[in-house]
Amino acid sequence: MLHSLTAIDNYRELGYLSTDNPYLWLHYLVSAEERIVNLERVTTLQELSNANPVLDYVERTLRILDQLRVSYWQKELIEEVLVWSETAKGGTVRERIRWQEQGINLFVHNEGSAELYLHASAEPQQERTQLVSTLIRTHGLIGQCLRGEVPFAENLPLTEQVSHGILSPEEMKSTLLILNRCIIEAVSSELWQKVQDDVLALIQPIVYQEQPVGWTTEDRILRLRAASIHKGENTLESLHQLNEQINLEHSFAMLDHQTFWYVEAALQDFSFEEFAKIFTLISQIVPEDVRHISFERLMNTMYYDYKGIKKVNVYKKRMIEKVLADWSWDQLSTGKWVQDSPHLNYECVQEPHIADTVFFNFVFSPAAEKLIEFCIEAEKSPLYEKAVLLLFDLFGLRRDAYDRFHNEESYLEMMNQTVDYKRILLQYMVGQTIIDIGPGGGVMLDLIEEEWSDKRAIGIDISENVIEALQRKKQLEGRSWEVMKGDALALREIVEPGSVDSVLFSSILHELYSYIPFNGHKFNLETVAAALSSAYDVLSTGGRIIIRDGIMTEPIGQKRRIQFLQEDGLSALKRYAQDFVGRSIEYEVTGEQEVIMPVNDAMEFLYTYTWGEEAYIHEVQEQFGYMTPSQYRTFIEQTLGEQAHIVHLESFLQAGYTEVLQAKVKITDEWGESVSLPDSTCIIVIEKT
Repeated sequence: MLHSLTAIDNYRELGYLSTDNPYLWLHYLVSAEERIVNLERVTTLQELSNANPVLDYVERTLRILDQLRVSYWQKELIEEVLVWSETAKGGTVRERIRWQEQGINLFVHNEGSAELYLHASAEPQQERTQLVSTLIRTHGLIGQCLRGEVPFAENLPLTEQVSHGILSPEEMKSTLLILNRCIIEAVSSELWQKVQDDVLALIQPIVYQEQPVGWTTEDRILRLRAASIHKGENTLESLHQLNEQINLEHSFAMLDHQTFWYVEAALQDFSFEEFAKIFTLISQIVPEDVRHISFERLMNTMYYDYKGIKKVNVYKKRMIEKVLADWSWDQLSTGKWVQDSPHLNYECVQEPHIADTVFFNFVFSPAAEKLIEFCIEAEKSPLYEKAVLLLFDLFGLRRDAYDRFHNEESYLEMMNQTVDYKRILLQYMVGQTIIDIGPGGGVMLDLIEEEWSDKRAIGIDISENVIEALQRKKQLEGRSWEVMKGDALALREIVEPGSVDSVLFSSILHELYSYIPFNGHKFNLETVAAALSSAYDVLSTGGRIIIRDGIMTEPIGQKRRIQFLQEDGLSALKRYAQDFVGRSIEYEVTGEQEVIMPVNDAMEFLYTYTWGEEAYIHEVQEQFGYMTPSQYRTFIEQTLGEQAHIVHLESFLQAGYTEVLQAKVKITDEWGESVSLPDSTCIIVIEKT
């Protein structure tokens, strides 16, 4: 076993460093008082407070090396490189302050680690010491080259070691291959399998003093967006489109000699245009003599822990997006921009003692930071909606009514599980152009494309989160449907009147009713009327509006007795009645865990109770049933007039409610007789004659 692994094992067994520990590198790693790690591959932030991820990573690299069959001198050389290569991430706070005062760049950790190694060396000028120092200084740069973060020239110190005869070309080639296998496979064995051929292809020109082929500015941009491309971004198409407005490649070419740290972890969740604006800005404001541009501070502010899972801080992301949207390309390319937001500014900072590095970040005002913290804390509370509205008001931004922020991805995934319920709507569609209002996770768009590939399907949503998710899905899955950001109440602003054959409202009208203020208040049937009129306005003659949504049952005067089978049942009802603002929820407590309620009040509560605690903060904001079938018919006739013909109207109980609720409640009529759940959902088809 490697000596270094024996030392680490002894430390882990004792739980502390013994007084006779001879390894300074181990002292630096285990005494780390700051958690410095790339958050890109971290799934939970909680683990950082209870672990030493840097020591864990170093140990993994050493165990990989220990298992490889390589010559003794190479194993010894690479072991020394590996144990020192992360030391700039270690040390106590006091030690790190002292190192920075000495001019050691701890933020470019490979260079800082090389300096710490030289400071600890008894013979810093010895050839072998210089070789180890060079390997530490270039540690990880091949992988960073492949990611676009580092220009190829940063590896030239390795070429110099070969040209000076310290190692032969073949010795350097095998050393670099082993070293990079250890550091990449320690991140992920799958990653090493994926990139090992690319690593070897890059080692070749380093060792033999050649120029790598095909490393253009465009290539570097695409490498920098690899994670976003993997998520579905069509970066190349976006780059070509933006190049028609501004010479983006020129802006990036101005940064050809500079390295980027933590850029993917900080910016992968922003759109390509936003990413390009940030780099265009940086190209104008960063001095030419700067070698390193760090996004570490931005990375650290872009994530938070939600129930043990690392989540993008979408509150900050939306505010940053607004500022970026306000920056014009002309302003950015000429450097004549104005930071006019009192609550959000960018900064590009050079710290004392490390003039070759700048730190780019977006900085929020103390008030904005506190309000964002409040939003995060309120995520499980009815205060959540108010908290988010306060934040949007602070930045003068319209709140997308359906942005669920912290759990949008799980919500969209859940919506995609309703495929069987939505498939039935296909039989009522007519014509070639079909609009799906509020497409959610895209399940209806997929169905249309799969069943009728010749039709044009368009998803329209006001939520930026939904639009981004659907665009990524479309690119990843090679879908042909389209997606547009737009207002369901003003469809003629994005589509030509008379050009649409079918408009779908699949479980979305009740959300418009609940969320959109119309004439000053929510829960307003005028909102539904405006949505139906907007859809009718863009329909062709013979075109159809197809509605699938919640309904109230009739006669509305019926009552239901509910016996709660779980301890939280009655308290959940009391909480719901207090929090729900759609209408007054009436109930009479008739026992320890029993109430009598109007049937529609009972069902409105039970729909939310079905979804569980995780969805409560959203479901309590929505009224699922707001008209009976007969009321719906009258409402449509009065709203759309005589030329709107209802060709189909049915109601039914959506599958699943009975099964889920039977473990939670027992429902009878008010005299205690067993009854079935009433119809929950309707399908209405309206034709423009």
